Amino acid sequence: MFGVQARMLESSAGPSILQRHLYGAAGLTLLVLLYLLPGTIGHDPWRGDDLRHFAVIHGLLSGDWLLFPTLAGDPAPGAPPLYYWTGAAFAIVLGGQLPVHDAARLATPFFVALAIFWIARCAARLYGKASRTPAALLTLGTLGLVVHAHESQPMAALMAMQAMTLAGLSRIPDAPLKGALQAAAGMALAVLAGGPLGLLLTLPLFALVILCCPEARNARASGALILAVTAGVGGSALWPALVGYHDPALLDLWWREAWTGFAADLIAGEDLPDLLELLGWAAWPLWPIALWAVWQARRKLLGLPWLLPIGATLLGLAGILARGSISSAMVLPLLPALALLAGGGVLTLRRGAANAFDWFAVTTFTVFGLLVWLAWSAQVFDWPPGLARSLQRMAPQFVLDDAGPRAYAGALICIVWLALVWSLPRSIHRGPANWAMGMTMLWCLAVTLLMPWIDHSRNYRPVAGSLALALEGERPGCVAGIDLGTSHRAAFDYFAGIRPRPVTGNTTACAYLLVVDDPFPLTHHPGPQWQQIWEYRQGGGKKLELFRLYRRD
Repeated sequence: MFGVQARMLESSAGPSILQRHLYGAAGLTLLVLLYLLPGTIGHDPWRGDDLRHFAVIHGLLSGDWLLFPTLAGDPAPGAPPLYYWTGAAFAIVLGGQLPVHDAARLATPFFVALAIFWIARCAARLYGKASRTPAALLTLGTLGLVVHAHESQPMAALMAMQAMTLAGLSRIPDAPLKGALQAAAGMALAVLAGGPLGLLLTLPLFALVILCCPEARNARASGALILAVTAGVGGSALWPALVGYHDPALLDLWWREAWTGFAADLIAGEDLPDLLELLGWAAWPLWPIALWAVWQARRKLLGLPWLLPIGATLLGLAGILARGSISSAMVLPLLPALALLAGGGVLTLRRGAANAFDWFAVTTFTVFGLLVWLAWSAQVFDWPPGLARSLQRMAPQFVLDDAGPRAYAGALICIVWLALVWSLPRSIHRGPANWAMGMTMLWCLAVTLLMPWIDHSRNYRPVAGSLALALEGERPGCVAGIDLGTSHRAAFDYFAGIRPRPVTGNTTACAYLLVVDDPFPLTHHPGPQWQQIWEYRQGGGKKLELFRLYRRD
C-alpha cells in the first residue's frame, strides 16, 4: 500500500517480495501501530488535557454517574461521554495488564486508528484506490495530530466520527441506503463525542449532498439521505433525553455550557493571525497539497469527490471560529476533510513537486532528529551548555538514570529509519510514505530519549504524594482550594484521593487550605488564623508552581 503497485517513476523493475510485504498493507499496519502505541503507555497522566480528561474516566471507574461526565466529583459538561465511556471500557478490559491510566489512554489511538481507516476507505471511493494509501500516510504524518494522538483527548473521537460520516456519504452513488445509514450513525456518534460541534460538522453535509451533488439527484439517493437525517438527528437526541429524564438540572447545565461556549466567544479579527499560524503548522503537510488538489479540480468542484471534503473543511473552520478556541486540539476534526483532499491531490502532483516533497520530508526529519539528539546530549553531557541550562531551569530536580540503554535504542530507531528510506521504492506514494515514516521515527526517538524528562516536568504525582504525606499526621478535616486548575484537582483526586472544595465568598469551613500561587511575587496571603504547614515547588522557569498548605489554628 506504500506505493509498490503504483506507477514507477524512475525504475521499470518491479518490487521484490520483501518490498511488497514491507511496504504493503502489513507494513502500513505496523507503521500505524509504531506511531500510535509508543508514548501512549508507560507514563503517568500529564498536566493539561491528558490529566483532565483521564480524571473523568477515573470518576466513572470510581462509581460516579455513568450518564454525565464528572471531574473530582463535580459535573464536567465540557464534552459528552463517548470518549470517556470508551476509555473506561479499555481500563476495565486491560486494567489488569496495564496501569489504569495507560489502559484508559488507549481510547485515543483506537479512535485515531478508526479515523485513518475511514479516511482511507473514503479516499478510495472518491478518487480511486491509488489515493487510499497517501490519504492514510498524510493523516499519520500531520503535525497537529502527533501529541494529541498520544494523550487522553475527546477530540480524537469527534475526528473519527467525522471521518465515519464522510465515508458513509461517499457511498451514496453506489450504495445509497448503506452509505446513508453509516453517515447517520456517524452523525449521532459525533454529537455524543462533541456535542453541538459534532452536529455542526456533520448535519449540513447531508443538505449539501442532497442539494448540490448530481450523484444524489435521484429518488433512491435522496430518500436514503432524508431517512439518514431523521435517524441521525433522532440518535443525537438520545443521550440528552436520558440525562434530562434522570436529572433536568444537569441537562440544563450541559445545554448552557455547550451552547454558550459554542457561539458566545467568536474569534475576533485581531486573533485571525494566530489562527492562521495555528492552521499553518497543525494542518501541515495537508493544506498545501489540498489547495493544489482544489486548484486542479476547479472545473468540477460540484461533484461529490470535491464538494464533500471542501464542505467539511469549511464546516471545520466554522467550528473553530464559533468555539473561539485557538488550540491545536480544535484542528483535529478538520483533518479528515483535508486528508481526503490531499490524498486526491498527491495523484496529480507533478514530478518535480513530488520529488521536492520527498526530499523535504527526509531533510526535515533528519534535522529534527538531530535536535532530539542534542536535547539528549544536553541532559547527559551538559552540551550544548545553553540548552542544558534551559532544561535544568525547567526541571531542576531531574536526573537521567538510564542514558546508555536509551541511546542504543535511539540509534537503532535511526538506523532502521535510514534503511527504510534508502530502500523505499520510487512511486507517487514515496513523498507521503517518507513523511509518515519520518514522523514515526521522530516521535519514537523523542519518546525513547526525552520521555523521562517530559514525564518529570509534567507529572503531578510527586506533588500529590507529598501533600498526602503532609496530611497523614494531621487531624481529620476537609481541604479547601484556592486557584486550583482542573489539572490540579484531577491530580489530587487520582494520585492522593483528595478532592479540594472551592472557597466561596472568601470563606471556608474546612480545616485546611491549599493554595496554588505564583512565587514572583506571592499573590495569596491567608489571614492570621491560617498557619502554613507544607510547601512544594513544581517545575521551574516560567512553569514554576508553588503549592502551600495551611491549617486553621
